[in-house]
Amino acid sequence: MSPPGTGAGRNLRKKDEKAKDFSRSARRLLSLFKPHTVLITLIILIALLASAFSIAGPRLLGMATQVLYQGSLDILSGTGSFDHERFLTLIIILVSIYTASSLATFASSFLLSSITENITKSLRSRVTETIHTIPLRAHDRYTPGEIVSRVSNDIDALGQSLNQSAIQIIMSITTMIGVLVMMLTISVLMTFITLIVFPLSMHIITLIVKRSQKYFIQRQTTLGQINSQVEEAFSGHTVIKAFNAEDAQKTLFSAKNRELYESSLKSQFLSSLMMPVMQSISNISYVIIALSGGILAVQGSINIGEIQAFIQYMRNFTQPLNLIAQISSMIQTTVAAAERVFTFIDEQEEEEPDSPQLLTERITTVEFRDISFGYTPDTRIIHSFSLTVREGEKIAIVGPTGAGKTTIVKLLMNFYPVDSGQILINGIPIHMIAKKDLRDRVAMVLQDTWLFEGTIWDNITYGSDDASEQDVLEAARKAQIEHVVHTLPGGYDMVLNEDSSNISQGQRQLITIARALLRDPDVLILDEATSSVDTRTEVLIQKAMDNVMQKRTSFIIAHRLSTVINADCILVMEHGDVVESGTHEQLMAKGGLYTELYRNQFQPDEA
Repeated sequence: MSPPGTGAGRNLRKKDEKAKDFSRSARRLLSLFKPHTVLITLIILIALLASAFSIAGPRLLGMATQVLYQGSLDILSGTGSFDHERFLTLIIILVSIYTASSLATFASSFLLSSITENITKSLRSRVTETIHTIPLRAHDRYTPGEIVSRVSNDIDALGQSLNQSAIQIIMSITTMIGVLVMMLTISVLMTFITLIVFPLSMHIITLIVKRSQKYFIQRQTTLGQINSQVEEAFSGHTVIKAFNAEDAQKTLFSAKNRELYESSLKSQFLSSLMMPVMQSISNISYVIIALSGGILAVQGSINIGEIQAFIQYMRNFTQPLNLIAQISSMIQTTVAAAERVFTFIDEQEEEEPDSPQLLTERITTVEFRDISFGYTPDTRIIHSFSLTVREGEKIAIVGPTGAGKTTIVKLLMNFYPVDSGQILINGIPIHMIAKKDLRDRVAMVLQDTWLFEGTIWDNITYGSDDASEQDVLEAARKAQIEHVVHTLPGGYDMVLNEDSSNISQGQRQLITIARALLRDPDVLILDEATSSVDTRTEVLIQKAMDNVMQKRTSFIIAHRLSTVINADCILVMEHGDVVESGTHEQLMAKGGLYTELYRNQFQPDEA
């Protein structure tokens, strides 16, 4: 939710579109595995065992091939016979080790999956915790759709990629090391020829990764923006249809969808280049090795079985490089998704004082002392605002739209730090009070109602889980919702849907009023709390509020001046300044802005 009239959220969100450091994010992603070091070590040992079995396979196959080849020559020349027993033994051993290798690979994959699922669960918890711990100023940088994209799309992509690629990378590294040793035991010369390909392949992979990573980041960012746009279009579909804005929405979506298409196409094109390039290099190296092996065989330095084994080992050595090329797009998507998740998790938490003070007594005084504030450094909303409120006083704040009325109560709740001046509660600077203690003592009823998917009873008791049934029913009666609830199917057990569209806006507002009254707060803030109810219900609520407000300090923000006539003090704000203050009678006698606002509402012809 962007601050009203500032456009701060739009400007700040641009920072999130910049590409981050690939290598730094990759290292941080790997660090998530550190708590699982023991299990990772076990997985590596199992992977080594699987690789050892797999590595032994080509050697045994070469020996079996040599037995078959030599036996065939002996039979044809009549100098010997085919060694069936040795050949059969080699085949049985070969089948056994390949079976063992498959079982070990399955075990390591299963164990790694448990780790990656644990990591993704932890990341989702951390993102959710961040949502609740960062200050409102940080929320201005993200739309709801962008946050949902990080929780769902980015973390899902992260988990799937880790599951599919991590074990392959571990197996590839262990296989390359083992294969290299076996290749050296067969022929140092042919091993050297094979190794020439390795730096060339890595150089090509590095070049393509550097060029394609920015497109993977752009793709994930655009995907989050599309999610946000779809969510807004769905939640506001009634307004879109009422204003015939379907074509405009389609145009906006098409532009973002085109941007996603182009970034996805470029990223996939570049990453897809690696596989054919790597295969071409591998095929050339196979030709060179085959020629070299033939020359060495003619010279008697190597036999046919060893050549066959070496070519098999060479394929096993280059296969991990081809595999890295194949999963490169997955790796880049993983790192791009991780960057976006880490960026959000790294948001600074809402600051708490080093030695927080608790409010041991009821709130008896609230003082605004020369307050100045702006949502952005270059835009000042409140200018030198001062006010002292004592226990039991009812303060009304009125004025034109954008005058800074809601901003005042947000500062009182310590949602934003002031730029200058101080707010004191019982003489204690607000920044020294523990935020939880402060917000336990203050209840807000906002113009924009928020209810969650659940029963009406659960929504009323939100934040007051220990409230008794009698307290809940009393709060509902005072809020004039009790008679309404009994007319609804299920009464208090009626389940509200996700956006609470199965009840009216006025009924939603009455439920939020009951929720605030249930907390029995020291300070009650009503921000256009009756703007969505009918006049008759508003009168009933106002009478109930008058009884409730006698024992507590109240701040009422209202455009309907009929709700603030009985206030102890009415503050009239304009452009962030208090231009008038006093009771209704005093302000009407002045004939200023308040009088103009009042006549516009109740005597429009005279105005």
